[in-house]
Amino acid sequence: MSIKSILLCLITATCLALTGCGSNTANTSSDNAGKKDGSVRIVTTFYPMYIDAINIAKGIDGVSVTNMTKPQTGCLHDYQLTTEDMKTLEKADVLIANGAGMESFLDKVIRGQKKLTIIDASQNMELLETDGEKNPHLWLSVTANIQQVKNITEQLKKADPKHADAYQANADIYIQKLEALKKEMHNTLDKVPHKDIVTFHEAFPYFAKEFGLNIIAVVEREPGSEPTPNELQAVIQQIKPLSSKVLFTEPQYAPSAAQTIARETGAKIFTLDPVVTGESTADAMDAYLVTMRKNMATLKEALQ
Repeated sequence: MSIKSILLCLITATCLALTGCGSNTANTSSDNAGKKDGSVRIVTTFYPMYIDAINIAKGIDGVSVTNMTKPQTGCLHDYQLTTEDMKTLEKADVLIANGAGMESFLDKVIRGQKKLTIIDASQNMELLETDGEKNPHLWLSVTANIQQVKNITEQLKKADPKHADAYQANADIYIQKLEALKKEMHNTLDKVPHKDIVTFHEAFPYFAKEFGLNIIAVVEREPGSEPTPNELQAVIQQIKPLSSKVLFTEPQYAPSAAQTIARETGAKIFTLDPVVTGESTADAMDAYLVTMRKNMATLKEALQ
């Protein structure tokens, strides 16, 4: 064989080897979530993420959405993963998390589930802070929730490009509904004569910012912990001078502290729902829209 022929064979063999390496890298890329049959199992950390996810994945063959936590779990500030949660995550391809510090257990998930694609719904979003603590309750601003839907969609499209067009089409429909909700809420709440409110815990700063409300006090700074007598007295003193005395509790918490404040100040108690609990079924598709409209009606009544 001539030297020219030998060189040609070597070049051909090298090209084939490089092509094979490239193919293997693409097949093992973390940007392609799912099973060999094309199915994709999405798990969400808690109810607000579940609502977004089932709207984005609606009607897509082979794509399922499961909510990891139980229906009455609420916010995940100090949530500890259970054995059942770990089993759910082991079967998942994608985990959708609120992020922004809501799920303190995420580091453990990342370490334990190397092949799991984790989607951060709060990616690159500006966060509010209270006493140096970042507030993760982004979804309670309709504007921020729209951005979370966009963030989830973009990351899902990257993780599962096979269904990218379907994810985007569903997201566009849901975002239109959210934009309509936002307009409706502004038309109602921008006109209320009173803007000062007292809330039960730190769930509503994003909501208040969006709709021009002023949170003058928070009953429970630490979720699930009863306020001290001094803290109760401080809230009472802040409410007494108000011309319109209203206090907003949440359905996920016992209202005993709120009732004490109401007795001392004459404040009326209303309920605002942070959309964190509910059954993880197909009926949850419109849960955010329905609950936020109820919140709107409650605020309109309370702040007249």
